[in-house]
Amino acid sequence: MTQPGRLHPISIAIREMADIFSRMGFGVVQGPELETEHYNFDALNIPPDHPSRDMWDTFWVKTKEGEERTLLRTHTSPMQIRWLEKKGAPTRIIVPGKVFRNEATDMTHEAQFYQLEGLAIDTNITLAHLKGTLERFCKEYFGSDAKVRLRPSFFPFTEPSVEVDVWFPAQGKWLEVMGAGMVHPLVLENAGVDSTKYQGFAFGLGVERFVMIKYGIPDVRLFHSGDIRFNYAFDGPRRPGVGAPTEASGKTI
Repeated sequence: MTQPGRLHPISIAIREMADIFSRMGFGVVQGPELETEHYNFDALNIPPDHPSRDMWDTFWVKTKEGEERTLLRTHTSPMQIRWLEKKGAPTRIIVPGKVFRNEATDMTHEAQFYQLEGLAIDTNITLAHLKGTLERFCKEYFGSDAKVRLRPSFFPFTEPSVEVDVWFPAQGKWLEVMGAGMVHPLVLENAGVDSTKYQGFAFGLGVERFVMIKYGIPDVRLFHSGDIRFNYAFDGPRRPGVGAPTEASGKTI
């Protein structure tokens, strides 16, 4: 007897997250997984001597002499530049997609995983708007009793920067789930946006970690194991119609 197909837990989570953010006025866009060095690093204020440019941290693609170097994107942040170059400010978008890191795998790390990027640019956005947006999102996704905390951090493309932790009840500990901050003025200028007029925030969350916390999944490697039993054991919501029907929905830059 054949069993009916089901969406992968990651697909379900992304649709649910997009639904929440769409109700906060965010459009949904997509970008390329094969990225250029300019968009992945240079335009995001990541200097040439940054560790992430090392071959041991990034999957570089072989190119011919004289061609611009390309790589499997290490984050969804390049879409900040691509979208602002095309659409300008003000804007408010999320960017779900797969990213790649050349690193060892364990219970909370994978060489490939999914991120959901967020970007909001306008004339009067502050860190308080970022905090309120993320807290509201977490309480909508996890429930009103979700525990969320922000810690000071550093990222080349945001200033100030924070890391966001959510309490993981199944393991009785805090789990870091995203990096965020106010978009660095240089990043805005690199995208052709006047940083004296506009400012805003950006964040990048780990989709698998959010699902792990919500449903008590102990190991991130289960998501990419290819074991179909994991899909059928997953008891999350199965609402194939959920999405973000906004002006920017599904656009690829």
